[in-house]
Amino acid sequence: MLFAVRRACLRPRAVTDPVAMPPSVHRGVCDPWIRPFAFIVPLIVKEGTSMTHMQNAPAGPTGTAEIVGSSSSGSAEEEEINAILDERARRARRRLERLIGVAATEGNALVPLRNGDEIFTAMLDGIRSARHTVDMMTFVYWKGEIAQRFACALADRAREGVRVRLLLDGFGSRLIEKDQLEVMERAGVQVAWFRKPLYLSPLKQNHRCHRKVLVVDEETAFTGGVGIAEEWCGDARTPDEWRDTHVQVRGPAVDGLAAAFAQNWAECHDELFDDRDRFINHAPQGKAVVQVVRGSASFGWQDMQTLLRVVIESAEERIRLATAYFAPDAYFIELLCAAARRGVEIEILLPGPHTDKRVCQLAGQRYYEDLTACGVKVFQYQPTMLHTKVITIDRTMALTGSTNFNRRSLDHDEEVMLAVLDQTFTATLDGHFTEDLERSELIRPGRWKRRSALQRAKEAAVVPIRRFL
Repeated sequence: MLFAVRRACLRPRAVTDPVAMPPSVHRGVCDPWIRPFAFIVPLIVKEGTSMTHMQNAPAGPTGTAEIVGSSSSGSAEEEEINAILDERARRARRRLERLIGVAATEGNALVPLRNGDEIFTAMLDGIRSARHTVDMMTFVYWKGEIAQRFACALADRAREGVRVRLLLDGFGSRLIEKDQLEVMERAGVQVAWFRKPLYLSPLKQNHRCHRKVLVVDEETAFTGGVGIAEEWCGDARTPDEWRDTHVQVRGPAVDGLAAAFAQNWAECHDELFDDRDRFINHAPQGKAVVQVVRGSASFGWQDMQTLLRVVIESAEERIRLATAYFAPDAYFIELLCAAARRGVEIEILLPGPHTDKRVCQLAGQRYYEDLTACGVKVFQYQPTMLHTKVITIDRTMALTGSTNFNRRSLDHDEEVMLAVLDQTFTATLDGHFTEDLERSELIRPGRWKRRSALQRAKEAAVVPIRRFL
């Protein structure tokens, strides 16, 4: 009987491929009254600009990274369930390939990494193992010991003849120490800057490179939410140790992440290739199917919005969404509510008291009442700043990378996401999500509806700038 109930929940539903662009996305940069200030607002509210340290909180869970790939089941009942999940994955793959126009690749191996202790160790080990090339891009590169360790590792490889290229966002990495830059450049590291604010028109200043990509020897790549700063060190044990997720990738999907780097490097540097580029053919490394989706800093409807629209409209059973910055437009709120009304279980995990961007949190809180009224469960993470960008759908697909669920990521910034079709990888991220929920507080609909007039006023006050958040 229990299996029959579970199987009924998994029964595929008729889903129409979303293609048309909704009228709500035909919009300009900003309303006329705010256009003169367009270059100021994003610099004030951009991710990670707060350097405020936060209070102590309970210790966080530790995790051991494992290479994950699809596994087969033994019983006939499990095989039937897996067949349903495989069919879901097949349909999801075809929808995304058709709408985004980028083929998914097979034969990938992925290692999910949690928090700085795991993430920085894996990235630094990757850099130190490089024999040919290292390509790294990041939005945040600040001061501190971890920044020094990366600078030394990159410089060391350059001295040994490895081609090392470092692409920094002109706004997000403005706090990097000059001494670290000099060490790297003297060693032969090629350092380029993406759109320094002082040299741009006001409108271009609004478009930042928020991608985080590291590619080593064209064989191994990393992407996710982590920046190079002390805030990401540790294991989410205290408010000074942020919670985040990164992924190590091996296999054909590495080429997609290398392309994300090359796309932005081409804007900032004249030389694209040299004799150290090998253009390798990737042998299968695992079983995961991966589509690399790149979002571009342009106006209007783009691939990242299409990606999110497809997965929300296609969900049949469950959506779990964890994001550092939740401030979408009303269209995406309605998509989530529509999914909840058709019976999809939706859980959203957001930062709680420890957020580095309170104004963005207020913009998202404006929608809590509408979401919870539709049955969406909203949780706020309590121990520290939650910086993850992870979505899992129907136990078959996971999205992870640099994209937040906000207007800035969807409308303005250069972003990159992995759409992963692999039951085991998705189950691992679902497990991380469940552990994070245990350290979170549920927003109670009745209590939130009775929130103070002051709280409502704060939410309303940020509406004019929500498209920059």
